[in-house]
Amino acid sequence: MSTTYCYPLFDTHCHLDLPELAGDLTRHWQAAKAACVAAILIPATEAARWPLLIELAALLRQQPAAPQIALALGIHPWWAESWQPGQLELLEMMLQQQPDVCAVGEIGLDFATDWHDDPAALQQQQLQLFRQQLDIASSHQKPVILHHRKSQPALLAALKAARFQQGGILHAFSGSQAQAHAFLDLGFKLGIGGTITYQRALKTRQTVSKLPIDALVLETDAPSIPLCGFQGQVNTPAQLLRVLQALATLRGEPVAELATLLWRNSLAALRLDLLDW
Repeated sequence: MSTTYCYPLFDTHCHLDLPELAGDLTRHWQAAKAACVAAILIPATEAARWPLLIELAALLRQQPAAPQIALALGIHPWWAESWQPGQLELLEMMLQQQPDVCAVGEIGLDFATDWHDDPAALQQQQLQLFRQQLDIASSHQKPVILHHRKSQPALLAALKAARFQQGGILHAFSGSQAQAHAFLDLGFKLGIGGTITYQRALKTRQTVSKLPIDALVLETDAPSIPLCGFQGQVNTPAQLLRVLQALATLRGEPVAELATLLWRNSLAALRLDLLDW
């Protein structure tokens, strides 16, 4: 993808460690860099992958001109049945010892549980895990990366009950103005990705076009959520530039101005120092 400008972009949600991308890592980070992606946040999904993320960040740091890498460590709700208390103790230790870890994530609630023998019990396990990880994020003053699926009311209730004040990013936002502002009021930014490239996502597109720009950050969720026109293909961080262009079209705003503001929003959401990034 060619471009006549290159304002730095931050992919705030990219699973660069997963096999679909890690198998050809050099090609993907080089393509991302060529598409103006200057920084990538890699969120964890399960505790077993935390050491791999630490190694990946160290590897990329050694590569000339590679995007800067930040990490979020946490346990995704899909792993709520298998987590162990010792993993949360390890999480606390890694938050203290690993400078690349700027957030706790990907954590949250996924209530699309009809497939399970006991959906209610699984949701309770997710809630227990989520609450404990919120407590850890609070005690270490770290923002969180939130996963949600059919769970926004429960997610909001848990955040309010925990009096969580560290903010973070609501990953893969889709919804209404009211839903958006419920999270903005709690100090969160909204992760905007390939969903906005689909005409059928009318409600989300309308919402995103009207929200204040300081509410938004960009993401790909690569290798998932391919953009419109790329269905069935592995999504990559290089597609972030197309997400930016789609957002600029929706809002009727200059790409350069949006890019600058979204970069600053990303640093603010993740508590990263502007001078270092």
